[in-house]
Amino acid sequence: MEFLPPVLPGLCLWPDLLQAQQLIIQYAILLIGILINTSGTLVAALYPRDPLPFHTSALSGEAWVIELLTGHPERTRCELGVHKYVFTQIISELRTLGVSDSKFVSLEEQLAIFLYTSVTGLSIRHVGERFQCSNEMISR
Repeated sequence: MEFLPPVLPGLCLWPDLLQAQQLIIQYAILLIGILINTSGTLVAALYPRDPLPFHTSALSGEAWVIELLTGHPERTRCELGVHKYVFTQIISELRTLGVSDSKFVSLEEQLAIFLYTSVTGLSIRHVGERFQCSNEMISR
């Protein structure tokens, strides 16, 4: 099977050399195909289509805030830096001023995120883990 035609048809000075060159080219093409296929397989293995969920805690941020507000009064002060009645008063004032829940996060959770971040000084990533939400949502 001839892969490449000779430069001058009918004139082939070294037929063995031409066959060797054609064989080398065929093997090179085969090797390139194998490398492309293998690299595609490796990329697919490293980056699966179904990523593992990152935030998997049993308590969502909203559930944690509810637990704080319905639990021991000192726990709210310890975690958020304000007493429970102060927290509820701030929420009431914010609602009076027209601030409301966002599409996915309640006003209580938004305030808790702000206070928790202020009190603890943790990074956005750590606060996101506490409230089970993305870094982007925490930094808004």
